[in-house]
Parts: sequence; structure tokens; C-alpha cells
Amino acid sequence: MARYRDARCRICRREGEKLFLRGRRCYSDKCSFIKRGFPPGMHGRTGRRRITPYGFQLREKQKLKMIYGVLEGQFRRFYNLAAKQGNPGENLIILLERRLDNVVYRLGFASSRPQARQLVRHRHILVNGRTVDIPSYLVEVGDEIAISERMKKNKMVLDALEERDPSALPEWLNLNQEELIGRIVRFPKRDEIQLPVEEQQIVELYSK
Repeated sequence: MARYRDARCRICRREGEKLFLRGRRCYSDKCSFIKRGFPPGMHGRTGRRRITPYGFQLREKQKLKMIYGVLEGQFRRFYNLAAKQGNPGENLIILLERRLDNVVYRLGFASSRPQARQLVRHRHILVNGRTVDIPSYLVEVGDEIAISERMKKNKMVLDALEERDPSALPEWLNLNQEELIGRIVRFPKRDEIQLPVEEQQIVELYSK
């Protein structure tokens, strides 16, 4: 499957705000957005062009896609599923939060969503005791998410857990720090998900 393989810091610079796509680097002085807060490209320093309403809606969609690392076709499927449930904007974000790679990231097993996706794809994540290697797998209430035994002492995982802020664990998740097992207590609510995205603009874009 195709993936965005360019520098992720360029995305933050293009959007004009930090989207925290690089894990710990985003919180350090190495962050490219801090060093070069202007858009990428040869005309980046000359100022931003006027954005049309359609352009603004498109940018909101692109931001949400990049935050969760979802391609256009998959994003549209998530949107269609959210629309069937009613209130498509809110349900879209809740569905994206329920992705297995995002849950692994939220639990602190990885320092970024791309790193969490790598753990899932390499078969290091167990759901209810069974290996699941599909990053887009949607977790359900009561599911247990665990790190495989061979990865519990991996430096990448240990570093991510050490850097994790315990107070940042969402209320809809529970984590057993000793066993490295997370549990889905309930589905998330929109007001618990802090994202620099106006999802209503995405709804209006797809409603055209």
C-alpha cells in the first residue's frame, strides 16, 4: 500500500501548526516547525496565499488524514461508515481513534502513530491474546491490547513508556503498567479528543 514517505515536518510547516507527527522530536528543539515556521518551497517565505472556502475544507481533511496516517480511499470508507451512524464529523474522529495503531500510540507503547503502526504490522501487538497485524483494526469495548513477550524489553518500547505522561492516558483506556496490557473501557467522546481539526468542514466538503 502506498504511504506518505516525504519528511513529515513539511506537513506541519504547510499547515501552519504543529501536528505532532514525529513523536519525541516534536517536543524538542530539533523540531523543524520551530526552526523554520514558514511553508516549505521556494515561495514559503513570501507569505501565504488567500485560501478559498473549498481550500480550507480540503486542508482540514488533509490534516486529519495525515494525523492518523490514512490514505484517501480508506479515509472515505471511514467517512461513509461514520455517515451511516449519524453525525458523521464526530463519528469519523471516534472511528479513527478506535484504530488499533492509534490505541497502541495512546497507551504509550509507541512515541508516534507511525511507530505504533510499525509495531502492529510486525506482529508485536496482541488483541485479546491473538496477534493482529492490521493497523486499521477497530477495537471494541472490553478488548485487551498487549505487547508481545519478545518486545516487552525492546528499547524502543521502553523509551516510549518512559517518556509517556501518565496523566495523558485517555479516560476511555486503562493501562496495567506492570503487565503492559491496555483495556478499552469505553468508546471515546469527541470532547476528549484534542485535535487541531474542524471536522464540520470535512462534512461540508464531502456533502458537495
